[in-house]
Amino acid sequence: MKLDSEVSYQLVPRTDLTPSDKSAMHGLLARHFDGVTPEQFARDLAEKDLALLLQRGSEIVGFSTLLAYSIRFEGETIRVIYSGDTIVAREAWGTTALPRAWVAGVEALRAAAPAERCFWLLLTSGFRTYRFLPVFWREFFPRFDAPTPDAMQRLLNQLASDRFGSQFDPVAGVVRFRNPQRLCGGLEQIPPGRESDPHVAFFCKRNPGHANGDELVCLTEVCPENLTPAGRRMMRGTAALAAQPSSLS
Repeated sequence: MKLDSEVSYQLVPRTDLTPSDKSAMHGLLARHFDGVTPEQFARDLAEKDLALLLQRGSEIVGFSTLLAYSIRFEGETIRVIYSGDTIVAREAWGTTALPRAWVAGVEALRAAAPAERCFWLLLTSGFRTYRFLPVFWREFFPRFDAPTPDAMQRLLNQLASDRFGSQFDPVAGVVRFRNPQRLCGGLEQIPPGRESDPHVAFFCKRNPGHANGDELVCLTEVCPENLTPAGRRMMRGTAALAAQPSSLS
């Protein structure tokens, strides 16, 4: 789908990625994170269902990966969408490509099991990714202006413990990977003035080790009612793709 004169995006089933796609994705990630190995990248990608590719012409300038699965939580079947490796090159900043692709990809995976409540499990070591949450979702946790509801906290703890085991610190609410990927090239730094943003200030307070690769665990319910006006605008531009989850399985 074309988004502007330069950057477009595709939602690609992981099994349809070419060796060239995978090589470009790994190269992009390794340019922006320290600690990325081909083996680690391959393991992360192998468990995912979907890749969101941002492209300028034939060049991949950003991507994210997504996994959908179901669990039982307190007597209910819950649909979970988990975000994996994510990066956007500096030259693609300022476009709506990644949020549009993200909203479309999450909605497509949610629509594959419409009878189940659906939650997005997001790990982030960067404030820019955390800032997507208040822009596009009305309720998400943790956040600076409201405590996490008990049921949401129990779900977050269960998901993070099941997936990351002892690497998850439930008191801090962060995952400290044994082999972390650390943002580099200045991306790990908070630009002057951004600390005045209450969401950024909260992210830094809750995840003081973000520059070392610590990942804050975040959770939001995925449903149309939880989209902000900006999220609904993103959704309108991607409705055709999101309505075809069978092509993304």
